[in-house]
Amino acid sequence: MGAVADAAPFARFFEGAHEGFYIGTLDEAASTTFAANAHLKLILGYPPELPDEQVRAFDPPRFVDPEARASLLGRLRKAGSVSDHLLRLRRLDNSIAWVEVTASAEPGAPGEGLRVEAILRDVGERRKLDDQSRDIQAQLLQAEKMAALGHTISGVAHELNNPLATILSWAERLSDQPPDEKTRRGLAVILGEAERAARIVRNLLTFARKRQSTRAMVDVNQVVKETLALRTYEQRVSNITLIEALASGLPQVFADAHQIKQVLLNLVINAEQAMLTAHGRGTLVVRTWHDPEKGHVLLEINDDGPGVSPEVESRIFDPFFTTKEVGKGTGLGLSVAYALVQEHGGRIWVKSEGPTGASFFVELPVAMRPAPAAGAAPPPPASPSLDQFKGARVLVVEDEPALAVAVSEALGDAGFVVDRAGDGEEGLTRLAEQSYELIVCDLKMPRIDGMQFYRAMAAATPALARRVIFVTGDVAGTDAERFLEETGCRWLSKPFRLGDLLRAARDTLS
Repeated sequence: MGAVADAAPFARFFEGAHEGFYIGTLDEAASTTFAANAHLKLILGYPPELPDEQVRAFDPPRFVDPEARASLLGRLRKAGSVSDHLLRLRRLDNSIAWVEVTASAEPGAPGEGLRVEAILRDVGERRKLDDQSRDIQAQLLQAEKMAALGHTISGVAHELNNPLATILSWAERLSDQPPDEKTRRGLAVILGEAERAARIVRNLLTFARKRQSTRAMVDVNQVVKETLALRTYEQRVSNITLIEALASGLPQVFADAHQIKQVLLNLVINAEQAMLTAHGRGTLVVRTWHDPEKGHVLLEINDDGPGVSPEVESRIFDPFFTTKEVGKGTGLGLSVAYALVQEHGGRIWVKSEGPTGASFFVELPVAMRPAPAAGAAPPPPASPSLDQFKGARVLVVEDEPALAVAVSEALGDAGFVVDRAGDGEEGLTRLAEQSYELIVCDLKMPRIDGMQFYRAMAAATPALARRVIFVTGDVAGTDAERFLEETGCRWLSKPFRLGDLLRAARDTLS
């Protein structure tokens, strides 16, 4: 009676524990179970009422990796125990359970194999958190790399935009002359290719720099074209055919163009990877249209990849969810796209019918326009002519000699009297010697840069503080962006057209 009484607390502990307890035998071919508690049955997906001897925790079919079973058996025979030994076991429904096994073993009766007493802990949630932690760490490392890349590209952009601005300016000046047909065609090609290179540099800056969210009236079709331009080369060499079906006359949306580009880029790359994985090639269709009843602009990214199963579709926008191999994806691209679209008051969803591709849809609300006031609106004031500013003295502060010459001669042709300075220090010397009606100034220069020059100039000549036009190769996300906002001065992004510079000069002087 005493032995029975002593066994009762142990039995309660055995059945009530929140870890799996196992007692049985183990050999190369099979296992035999003497006792298995309720929590072990829960871990492995067995019904609680199942007899203990039918819970075959260590049978070969339970192991995802057959070599893992041989390794466990070898360690138990050699050392007599294992501690926190990590295994992947198949549950009754064939899903995977990550478990840690702490066990002791001793030889059993002849022909019985090892007699094993084991504790099994379900560490699936811990593994999931570890994986997420690694993903977050990878994202932080990626963010650091992107920050360094942003600084590098900023400098590269400035170096590229200066010669591009010079090429554009001289090509534009030469095209104003009466050239022969061959020269005219050549100049048109130079202008077009220089502008194309400038767009590529601007797009690189857009995705390499982290910026504050800045919303404005946005043409969705233009955002789509700029985003797809980033993928032109990759699509061509990867045998991806692009079909654009962009509706004309789309109303604008109030959005951050940078963030919408990020959404589209994630969707496009996701579609490309799906098609290449499935077929090694594919057709990508990008559509836009307007739904006037709902007041939305819609965008569709359609691919002919393997499609999306219902199980994946329900989780596809979840953070860290990915169908890619380990190390091939973080599972954050679509969740970031989802969050950005939600922030814009829109919707994003996916449709897939069978194994014939998938369509991702982005829906953005149309920007509301204020109702026109009653009565006839007064006509806008006519812009003043440049002729009335002929003879006005202009100072061009630019450290790129070729660009400075092109800008100075263009302003001179328009009737201005132009002086040049090679940097901010020389510019301040010029200001001390001569008065000016207008200053055209680069922001990034050696010795004294544009910001230092402006502050010294504004302190000495406050009347000139709003008669400055800045030119710069890179603004987004930098101190220069905040500086330009504070000054309220006009600015042009390199490379610019001379016509834009002359219009800015006219507007600033008027």
